Amino acid sequence: MQTLKTPVSLCVALFLAACTSVVKEQPYTEDENSARAKADQVKMYADQEPVTGPISFYEAAARALKYNLDYRLKLMESALSANLRDVSSHEMLPRLVASAGRTGRSNDSGGTSIGIEDRQVSLRPSTSEERYHNIAGLGLSWSTLDFAVGYYRTAQRNDQILMAEERRRKVAQNVLQDVRSAYWRALGAQRLLPQVDGLLARTNDALRQAREAQDRGLLPRQEILAYQRALLDSVSLLTQRRQDLEFAQAELRALMSLPPNQPMQLVDTPDPRLPKLSADLSQLEQVALVRRPEIQEEWYRQRVNQRDIEIAKAQLWPSVGVDLSTRYDSNQYLYNNHWQAAGIEVSINLLRLLQLPALNASQQSQKDTDEMRRVALSMAVLTQVRIGALRYGLAMHELQFAEESLVVDTKLLDYARSARKTSLGSELELIRAEGRFLLSRYQREAAQSTAQAAWGRLYNSVGLDVFPTTIQSYDIKSLAQEIEKITLTMENQRLRGAVSGENSPRLAQ
Repeated sequence: MQTLKTPVSLCVALFLAACTSVVKEQPYTEDENSARAKADQVKMYADQEPVTGPISFYEAAARALKYNLDYRLKLMESALSANLRDVSSHEMLPRLVASAGRTGRSNDSGGTSIGIEDRQVSLRPSTSEERYHNIAGLGLSWSTLDFAVGYYRTAQRNDQILMAEERRRKVAQNVLQDVRSAYWRALGAQRLLPQVDGLLARTNDALRQAREAQDRGLLPRQEILAYQRALLDSVSLLTQRRQDLEFAQAELRALMSLPPNQPMQLVDTPDPRLPKLSADLSQLEQVALVRRPEIQEEWYRQRVNQRDIEIAKAQLWPSVGVDLSTRYDSNQYLYNNHWQAAGIEVSINLLRLLQLPALNASQQSQKDTDEMRRVALSMAVLTQVRIGALRYGLAMHELQFAEESLVVDTKLLDYARSARKTSLGSELELIRAEGRFLLSRYQREAAQSTAQAAWGRLYNSVGLDVFPTTIQSYDIKSLAQEIEKITLTMENQRLRGAVSGENSPRLAQ
């Protein structure tokens, strides 16, 4: 008896000590934070194909899809949903439980018997169980309720995998839209930054000469101050535009997951022709209602919600349980130390049947709510398509106006260069003309990127996928070619009814 009390007392003492102990939070040290930051930086740019030449638009799209961290996160969420589905599918299998152990007690078990009528002891105290003995068993059990719940849970996981896939599609579409906008702005920056830097240097030099002239008293004070004011305004405007251009390049690097100091050269090709939309957008709207990831995800969510009700209903009906097991007990007083057991049981909670009318009403309400949410989302999608088409049309008009402004400012610059003389006033007019010309170039490049972004938003509002299903299996070059091929096919087929045959003229560089 003493041998049993000692370990029991020790276990109780350890349990009480564990319950009363307070777990203190340990903040990370500076060294740990530094090591974590370095490891995260390595992961950001790990396993990327190096940039070996100028980057085209389709290569930029391929790099963004393959290496963008947000998109890679959605891929991992899809894989997690698939793993959870595999876990749920095992819940439909029978339970096979193996057990083994050793039992003991401080004294003998047993008892006596008494007569029912006279209450007299008829047997002396006896036992049929050893104080210490080993037990083991292997049991197989299966329940129709567990099978039904596991079946519906697995079906829900399948739908959640499809929902995760639709979220992945949406992230990919957003990434491509952002790349389309950032690429053309970055290309405009690549075209304009050298000219802007050159004009800034000339403007600063002219400003220095004006200050020297002021110090020497070569010109009237009011005239020289007005001249400096005009130069400072030109420097301020050019500096703002230069910042916008640099931001565009930084944004494109981030979308492609390139390091901030990574040299980047873009392919300077003539701007592609942008199509003109027809007045009838019914086909675009129909494609959007079929293809938009948000609507598809909402439709799958409706099935997930309905299966929650089906699980609750399954718990109302009779549950049939089957048990098969084999047992072993080392107790020497047993006549049979090995035996097999089998049983079947049918059970039902009768009071839970009262929930059936409420569950039916809840199922109908859930269905109506989900359908109304999907219809409201569909209406929002149609509005986005209409607004996207309107923005695209306005962007095309803005681009046309920027083209006309650029033509006028180009002629003014030619005139200023022809009329240039040695006086400060003529130099100022030339700098002003060059500044207006560069501003028109900037506005033209901005209008081009805005039109490209509007075209990308229209793609996004329709829900078109211009990328293959399995992106990770492609290298950058092959993925870029596949994206270009799918894009051209999509524009020729999916959008044929909504795009007029007349293309806008190729825009001047």
